Amino acid sequence: MLNRLMAAGVVALLATAAACSSGSGSGGGDSAGSDEKVTLTYGLWDKNQVPAMEKVATAFKATHPNVSVSVQVTPFDSYWTKLQAAATGGEAPDVFWMNGPNFQLYASNGVLMPDLKIDSSVYPAALVKLYQYNGKQFGVPKDFDTIGLWYNKKILDAAGIKHPTPGWTWADVRSAAKKATNPAKGVYGLGGLPAGQENFYNTIYQAGGYVISPDGKRSGYDDPNTIEGLKFWTDLIQEGTSPSMQEMSDTEPLKMFESGKLAMLYSGSWNAVELAHNANTAKSVDVAPLPAGEKKATVIHGLANVVFDRTKHPEQAKQFAEFLGSKQAADIQASTGIVIPAYNGTQQAWVKAFPQYHLQSFLDELPFAVPYPISKNTAAWNTLETDLLTKAWSGSMPVDQAARQLATEMNQELAKEGK
Repeated sequence: MLNRLMAAGVVALLATAAACSSGSGSGGGDSAGSDEKVTLTYGLWDKNQVPAMEKVATAFKATHPNVSVSVQVTPFDSYWTKLQAAATGGEAPDVFWMNGPNFQLYASNGVLMPDLKIDSSVYPAALVKLYQYNGKQFGVPKDFDTIGLWYNKKILDAAGIKHPTPGWTWADVRSAAKKATNPAKGVYGLGGLPAGQENFYNTIYQAGGYVISPDGKRSGYDDPNTIEGLKFWTDLIQEGTSPSMQEMSDTEPLKMFESGKLAMLYSGSWNAVELAHNANTAKSVDVAPLPAGEKKATVIHGLANVVFDRTKHPEQAKQFAEFLGSKQAADIQASTGIVIPAYNGTQQAWVKAFPQYHLQSFLDELPFAVPYPISKNTAAWNTLETDLLTKAWSGSMPVDQAARQLATEMNQELAKEGK
């Protein structure tokens, strides 16, 4: 879900937007009590969530009859580029989706309206804190996701492998991957691209390593435990139980899993809806918690709804963003099974949306969930991760060498953030 982020060059452009901004909600928009008809724009990137978001907008209009909401969808691959240009030109959506890696960059450059009112007790504390900057609340938690071990029951059954359980370890998943691999049929046991949230962040923390220090000033990629977390994936490729980097670049692992060419897949809760609607996986797959390394761990991340600081309708935009964080909005989202709503107490509706899967696995992981690693300019070192770890996955650079070089270059980027 977060494989590709904004280019680091966005800093200068967003600074231009901040310089043009005249302050929080200063677009001179209509007051909340105005009788004038207002249409808000709401920017998001997942077309699968449009029906639910439109239902939420309709529910909002029931209590705000003069306010209509136009949902605007931009695919994730171009979402940040388009948003960057729109923010610079003062024409960003009134309310839009924000993720953790990009949040501090937008907040620090004056693009987002601060001081949104929320009841922090009704959301996971990590999500509330994720969207705070300089002591101010810039985002209303929308949803969250964790990572699970999806598996193809038919492939495992045919290989005589018992289905994964919450007690599985790295040794269990490696053994299963080896047994499930069938070169004659083009089937691999387990595979994953060098994608942080879905894959190597999880194994890094399971190995006792870390991506970034708690104070956000130092990389953890030169830590021996972190390197072990990376080797989990490169060892699979070297052993032949995972597709090669080239094969996974040609056909992404999710598609391989859906077509029956991958027995197991580390992937997020957000893929439940796609797998349920695919004829090949609707009933043949299931999910379990991630296997433990030195300890149990899964990365948790969540989106927030934010308000454009230069919206022409500040009061209505704030009211809509705050409504998006309500229990009513969460219940609508949960019923679709697409995302786990952030509002506490509404998640079971999501679990029940697709009863053929053990979606409770994703909630059972919360006690040992690790926040998604971010800094003020996450995109800069995300680019380094992609460039260097792709070399490790392809075998063109030893994984320990790639990791240590990544640590050095990442530390240089983090040092710039403090200036």
